Amino acid sequence: MNLGLRLTVATLSAAMALTSTVVSSTPAGADEPDGPAIFRPDDPRLTYEGHWAVTEQHAITVNSGSQLTFRFTGSSLSAAFDTASITVPSQLYVTIDSSAPQLVKVGEPSIELATGLGAGIHTAHFAVKDVDEYENRWILPLQSGVVLDGIRLDHGAELLPLRDPQAHRLEFYGDSITEGVMAQCPVLGVDCADGTKDYAYLVGEAFDANTNQVGFGKQGIIQPGHGNVGTASESFGWLLSGFPAEPFHPDAVVVNFGTNDAPWSGEEFRPRYLSYLRQVRAANPHAHIFALRPFNGTHAADVAAAVDELNDPATTYVDTTGWLTAGTQDYNGGAHPSVEGHRKVADQLVRVLEDALGWNASSL
Repeated sequence: MNLGLRLTVATLSAAMALTSTVVSSTPAGADEPDGPAIFRPDDPRLTYEGHWAVTEQHAITVNSGSQLTFRFTGSSLSAAFDTASITVPSQLYVTIDSSAPQLVKVGEPSIELATGLGAGIHTAHFAVKDVDEYENRWILPLQSGVVLDGIRLDHGAELLPLRDPQAHRLEFYGDSITEGVMAQCPVLGVDCADGTKDYAYLVGEAFDANTNQVGFGKQGIIQPGHGNVGTASESFGWLLSGFPAEPFHPDAVVVNFGTNDAPWSGEEFRPRYLSYLRQVRAANPHAHIFALRPFNGTHAADVAAAVDELNDPATTYVDTTGWLTAGTQDYNGGAHPSVEGHRKVADQLVRVLEDALGWNASSL
């Protein structure tokens, strides 16, 4: 799991701009007299996966597909969130032990997630279904995003260490397709979007990999993203504005850009795409980079040409021709794959990674 997302001293002042709660002044795991056990978001027993900015006060993610997993004792679980500036609540799937995922809309500062649990040790898993792509999700104070202030358990209950890290590390960079927009139904917005049904999330699960899934609606190599997010190059290496991500050291990086750059010519797009690949390579000197042909074919020849020009044996152009079929149930609304389409892509991409990296995936 990725715990390498701690912030530098220079970024802590940005985090303090968010509204503080009681969690910020309560030591991790401390009990209020006869009250709940309160755990700060930076407690080392909370295991974050994906792009999270973690401080004593808050754990912030603006990316669909981000995850949090922890074990705990006691019969109840609730979570505190900073929602003061949020205008479009994000959605989470919360799973306790082997229960069915519970859909939670993060619109309240305190949300009860489980009561009446039996004795013993329990496991909680949060997966971000969607962060709205249109509202400000990049510059504090956020209008869209998940801002976790802490975890509350029964009086005397405890968090417990999770498990050993996964063997593989994967990183995905893309646009609304990698975000999971319109995966569930052909309507824009958080209700139809689902980053956990997305090809990137599914591939990460297939390899039981520690996965950074970074997708921003409307974003491209030249085209800035929605929600005050810049271009692919401008946002690379950042969790959100003012919060740099520490090195993740992925084994593989999957790049899926070009669809939103259709208005620009190949002569404009190709050198910018090549520059982006070099940026990714400079940050990840030991990773295998997979440059996907956009599923609808936009700038396919330019992506392939940029990979050729890079002349890097550890960078592979992935021809996705035929993976999805336009005008079928593979898509919801034009360029956005459906749940079925994402699964088809995941099946194909898993085989590509297995062949290139020698990994063995579990069944999707």
